[in-house]
Amino acid sequence: MTDGTIAKVRLGTDGPEVGVQGLGCMGMSFAYGPADADASRATLERALELGVTLYDTADAYGQGENERFLAPFFKAHRDEVVIATKFALAIPPDDPTKRIIRNDPPYIRRAVEASLERLGVDVIDLYYMHRRDVNVPIEESVGTMAELVREGKVKHLGLSEVTAGELRAAHAVHPIAAVQSEWSLFSRDIEAKVVPAARELGVALVPYSPLGRGFLTGSFVQAEKDLTPDDFRRQQPRFTGDNAAANAALLEPVRAVAEAHGATLGQIALAWAQQRAAAHGLPVVPIPGTRRPERVAENAAATRIALTEDQLALLDPIAGQVAGDRYADMAFTSAGRE
Repeated sequence: MTDGTIAKVRLGTDGPEVGVQGLGCMGMSFAYGPADADASRATLERALELGVTLYDTADAYGQGENERFLAPFFKAHRDEVVIATKFALAIPPDDPTKRIIRNDPPYIRRAVEASLERLGVDVIDLYYMHRRDVNVPIEESVGTMAELVREGKVKHLGLSEVTAGELRAAHAVHPIAAVQSEWSLFSRDIEAKVVPAARELGVALVPYSPLGRGFLTGSFVQAEKDLTPDDFRRQQPRFTGDNAAANAALLEPVRAVAEAHGATLGQIALAWAQQRAAAHGLPVVPIPGTRRPERVAENAAATRIALTEDQLALLDPIAGQVAGDRYADMAFTSAGRE
């Protein structure tokens, strides 16, 4: 690690080496309202300067638009970045609240070819199954993903929102480098079974939404008032009505710890997520999303904040008091199937 850049860690036993914090790129094209393309491009460049090398996207983000948007940046920095994208989740344009999940081998093969074309690359560094279709044996899906590795189209495999049992079954077919799931001060359900399984198998955890989709930054309270009409968080249970007000009150201990460190609330939330590596004994690479260069610098600085045992104890009860599920339909999450 050089001055001003973040440390590095390996994803899984034989996975790629990446910065200990990645960048979630979804919001640059999808889900969080209008984005400034120039600011997003500047954010990508600033992240790389800071040592952020894992860039996370998916074919579902804007019906492929996010992959297309990232392609020029990846082309300019191909040897410096680790490209992570996903298949399996389709979002109908006419109803962003719906999800269509496909894990069957023919679909996987079509999806990878389409992502390779949109990204403008010959190989994807980390290819995730975005969501699990329980009607297709996971061994069959991962078997097809393993064929993509042997064919040179994919380097490493990942899974998103899988149960501990699904992770073990998949890993028996082909090594899994990383499991992606929601993990934050607001969402800790994976700690019961998924995290121990990942540690046992030598799989890294990649927490998405480590800032609670922005709630943990304290930047808004009521989705109906503070978010644009096309922001998908307006449909999330934790962001609406009485739930939002109750959850806003849970930020008080985060504020207290932030004040002690001269940090922002978001930095404390990220520092907590980074320290899950030491707490659970496995690699952890959060992927906070942002579209602003100054925010990515703020996020990266959180990797240098060490929370004390007393501070961790103060933050520990928050998740158990959160009002509302992390999705309106939890069937698509690992917690909904454990």
